This record gives sequence, structure tokens and C-alpha cells, in this order.
Amino acid sequence: IPAWRAADTIARALSSVAAQTQKPLEVIVIDDGSDDGTFGAAEACRAQMNGIRLVLIRQENKGAGAARNAGIRAAQGDWLAFLDADDVWLPTKLERSLVHADGATTLVAHDFIEVCQGREIYRDCFRHFDGCADPFTGLFLRGFIPTLTVLAKRSEVLAVGGFEESLPAAQDYDLWLKLLARPQARLVLFPEALARYTVSGTGITSQVEQRRQCSLTVLARHAGKLGRGALWPVLTRVAIIQFEAITAFRARREIPAALLCFLRTPFTALWALGRLALPDQSEKPVRLLINALHAKTGGGLTYLSALLPRLARDERIELHLVLHTSQ
Repeated sequence: IPAWRAADTIARALSSVAAQTQKPLEVIVIDDGSDDGTFGAAEACRAQMNGIRLVLIRQENKGAGAARNAGIRAAQGDWLAFLDADDVWLPTKLERSLVHADGATTLVAHDFIEVCQGREIYRDCFRHFDGCADPFTGLFLRGFIPTLTVLAKRSEVLAVGGFEESLPAAQDYDLWLKLLARPQARLVLFPEALARYTVSGTGITSQVEQRRQCSLTVLARHAGKLGRGALWPVLTRVAIIQFEAITAFRARREIPAALLCFLRTPFTALWALGRLALPDQSEKPVRLLINALHAKTGGGLTYLSALLPRLARDERIELHLVLHTSQ
């Protein structure tokens, strides 16, 4: 459990672990540089853990990925389960997940309940994989497995380097793809909602543009693993990322941001295609040259010559726009 400024919620999260019908070996809380008494609030729960060993780690603020990695290194079990400090597991989460955790399985996950402004929404993760022949491609397209639903083999998580600490968001999406890209990797996703995810205004998933950018970074890192026929999944993934961001901006009534995101979409697609063509240069901007005719009397391209480079720069495209007069 990574915890940052979670003094008000950590007891609830720990109580949901203590209430499990299948008790874990231990629960590890990583206080990621909190200044609100999170560490003390977690320590106060020790007597209520029903015999589960409570391990507390304190570190300077490094982000959720680094906090989770610290917990992974400290863990003693063969399987890892994840929970955020403001979320809860339902009592049979571990018991039902462990039914599917055999020696051939890499990842186990399930559906969940999303709690947003007092409303509960059943999130059906299973349907995205039902009948899916290739779990890597299915996950690449949707990125829909939340951390609190996952059970993962510790040895395999360590083998791929754990969570990517440089990503402020989408670290879980990146890790699941790294795991499923391994030979013989196996995902089991079953249709039971066994966790409650709380949407807050300050959480990582509420930071729409940051999550969009991180999702695109993950796309660039993993698109080359799709092999032949990667073009359609890459463009589909771009469309999904953009659509989700636009929808989130609209839900927050940030209409200018939603419009700007819509206008960026062609450049996002061009950038993704550039990444697919040059997978070894995923951190560099894509260079794009537009050679156009510009009539003296037309002002449209003059305006676009100012607007397009800005939109392209936001999408990590180095745009060279060359305009010629009709003469």
C-alpha cells in the first residue's frame, strides 16, 4: 500500500485487508513522504490486523511507483497484491483471486466497483478479455486492469524491473504489459467485483493531461512488441487515449481543454506512427515536414503556420512547415 497524505483513509484500507477471509502473510505500507501523520495513523492500526504482520516503511516523496517498488523489495511472499491507501478490498478478494493463482499464471485480476461522488458503478474488466486470443494486444488496446484488482508473481515482477518510477501515471499499465510480453505469460481475469475504487479530485487518475501523456509514453515503449499488423492496434489505442481524455475533460467542464485535445488527435496519430517506425528512438520527437502551397491572397495557411507547430510540439512532433507562394 503506497500512502501519501493518507492519514484520513489508511485505517479504512488496512481494515479491509484485516477482514480478508484468506489472510495474507503480511501487509506493507510505504509512507511516501507524507506530512499529515499517515505513518502514525498506520501504526495505530497494528492491533487490529487480526494476526497479519504489519510492515511500515518511511521514505522521502518519490511517487507511487517508487513506493510500490520499495514494498515489492521488502515483501516475503511469492505473490503480490496491491491496494491504494484510499481504496478497499471486499472480504473475499484474496480468497477468490488465489483460486486462479497456479504455477502457470503470471497475473490474476477481476472486476471492481468505482465509487464517484456517492455513486457506485460496476466496472466490467472481464468483458475486454472474454474470448481475446492475445492478452498482450487486448491489454495494449484498453489498459483497463486497475492495480487494486491484481495478483502478480513477485519473481516475475522483479524480473521485469517492477514499476517504472519515471512515470507519474500509468505505471501499472506499463508493468502489466512488461509482464505479458514475456514468453509463456498467462493472464487470468475473472468476472467478480472484489474491490472498491474511490475516484478523488486529487488522485493520479484525476490528472487528465498527465495520464494522457503517460499513456502515450507507454504506447511508444510497447508498440514494437505487437509484431506484424501493429498499425491498426496503434491507431486504435491512440483513438481510445484521446477519446478518454476528451470525455474526462468534458466531465470536468473543461471545454477548451477538450477541444484542444480533439485538435491534437491527428498529430498524436502521426507521432504514434513515427514511434512505430522508429521504436529505438521512443524518447525523441518525431520530425515531420509539411510542404504546402500558399496563395498570396489566402490567410488560412498563415494562421495554420502559427497554430500547427504549437499543437505538434505538445505531441512531441518537431514540425517543419514550408509554405510557398503561388509564384
